[in-house]
Amino acid sequence: MSYEDYKVDISNDIQACLEDMGCQPILFIGSGISKRYFNAPNWEQLLVSLSEMCPRIEDSFAFYSQTNSFMEIGQIFAQKFREWAWREGKNEFPDELFQKNTPPDIYIKYKIKEFLESITPENVQLIENQVLQKELFALQEIRPHAIITTNYDRFQEIVFPDYTPVIGQQILKSNYSSVGEILKIHGCVSDPANLVLTSDDYENFSIKKKYLSAKLLTYFAEHPLVFLGYSAEDPNIRAILSDIDEIISTDNQLIPNIYLLEWDADIEKKPLPAREKLIPIGNHRSVRVKSIVANSFEWVYKAFGANGALEKINPKLLRALLARTYDMIRYDIPKRTVEVDFRVLENAINQEGELAKIYGITTLDNPTALNAGFPYTIKQIGNHLGFSGWYQVHRAFVQIKEETGFDIKASDNKYHIRVKIGNSTFSKYSEAAVDLARAKLLGEEYHLEI
Repeated sequence: MSYEDYKVDISNDIQACLEDMGCQPILFIGSGISKRYFNAPNWEQLLVSLSEMCPRIEDSFAFYSQTNSFMEIGQIFAQKFREWAWREGKNEFPDELFQKNTPPDIYIKYKIKEFLESITPENVQLIENQVLQKELFALQEIRPHAIITTNYDRFQEIVFPDYTPVIGQQILKSNYSSVGEILKIHGCVSDPANLVLTSDDYENFSIKKKYLSAKLLTYFAEHPLVFLGYSAEDPNIRAILSDIDEIISTDNQLIPNIYLLEWDADIEKKPLPAREKLIPIGNHRSVRVKSIVANSFEWVYKAFGANGALEKINPKLLRALLARTYDMIRYDIPKRTVEVDFRVLENAINQEGELAKIYGITTLDNPTALNAGFPYTIKQIGNHLGFSGWYQVHRAFVQIKEETGFDIKASDNKYHIRVKIGNSTFSKYSEAAVDLARAKLLGEEYHLEI
């Protein structure tokens, strides 16, 4: 198999996952994405820059890193910045930071804010590298359900301007299943006091992390999830997966809806990469996720954007509708305080399909006939055959393609039909597809009827 075949195979796997789960992916974005597109620093590089910025830090970063973790170095540097700010560096900070109730670590966090804002581009068009710009346009086309990030910068808001940032502890206060959000779990430069940087910050974050992980569990269980800008060794990935692996994975099985995307400029010159990655998460435990290695992210982004379910939907509008629906059910109806603009509803109802479009749905001309002939999703086939999900059936169909040259999902046929709903499509399967998958999985002889 060539690398081009690898790309096709990965793209087909992504499409199968999107079809099975029937929803948009969640993007989990790390510092590698900001570094890729505007050369932002990673955690270590940020600390090195801070050590060079503050004259009170007399020793090099290497001196501190010999005996301290990054978060402990952040704690030490925060004290150094405070001393600098209150003495010879007072002119380097705004007057409002010198109040008795100001947090002592605000000075280092203010400098982080200044630094990141100075290097973050104001829009995607300012990315001069045309290859990277095309990648970003493809990234925008994914239209993810939500974005989760540990980054401090506001680059995600620039790439996805219709999405609403939710910062720090605000995430815990959201009471509905929201769409179109950027969940900034380590804070944002827009509110530097809440950046998670020092060992004290991480201790406080660790206390609340269980609540955050519980809140994110629905995302992990019900959506495709893509880690971008992280390596498998990243402590942020390990921390999150450590809290949820016992729920979403059993007996060290592959988690089929979680993908880790990593960069390798020379991947085409090497043996094809493994399709799975084992991520240690501590206490002799590990998690198996799907691995994608690429020297261009454009084709990967396009694969995750192929579903197009939110192409015509404004995430801000959809988020507002969900929030209003929650408030109406939770508060207004019990209190009998519902107020409705009937002109808006009447217009949506009188225009065929308009109300459905608001919620991103539409109708089928003959759903009864469709369900009778093709009653299964690929996940339902897997469940019918005794599996917990769709992955084994998908691999069986891939192997049948490799053996016969016939791609069941490439056309409408006896085994499969592709249904278009608005701008998105999904696959349905027949009883014949169940029999075919069963035969392949049991190693029995099978016959294709094309």
